[in-house]
Amino acid sequence: MGHALGSRMAQPITSYRDLVVWQKGLDLAEFVFRMTASFPESERFGLSAQMRRAAVSIPSNIAEGHRHRRPSYIHHVVIALGSHAELETQALLAERLGFVKAADMKRFHEHATPVGELAHGLLRSLEARR
Repeated sequence: MGHALGSRMAQPITSYRDLVVWQKGLDLAEFVFRMTASFPESERFGLSAQMRRAAVSIPSNIAEGHRHRRPSYIHHVVIALGSHAELETQALLAERLGFVKAADMKRFHEHATPVGELAHGLLRSLEARR
C-alpha cells in the first residue's frame, strides 16, 4: 500500500500493474472486503455484496481498459469512475445504517479519495491525447 505518485512517474508504464490508480484501487477493494466482513449477516447478499462488486470493478476496469486502444480505454475508465461513485454512495448508506463506524469511514475516504482523483486524472490524460 501507499505508492507515491511522484516516485512512480519517472518509470515507464508497461502494464496496468504499474498504474498507481490500479494499485490504490486494489488497496481500496481490499479495504472494502475487510470493512464489509463485519456487516450483519442479513446484508451478505445485499449492501455488502454491492459494495464489494463496485470496489472490485474499479481496478478491474482500469486493468481491462489498459489492454485496449484509447476509445475503449476511456470507456473503461468512465465505468471505473461510475463504480467509484456507486461505492462512495453505498459506503455513506452503510454508515447511516450503522454498519460502518466513523473511524472506518475515515479510513474508507483515505483510500477512496485518491483513487477518484487519480482516475479523473487518467481520464483527462486519455481525453487530451484523442
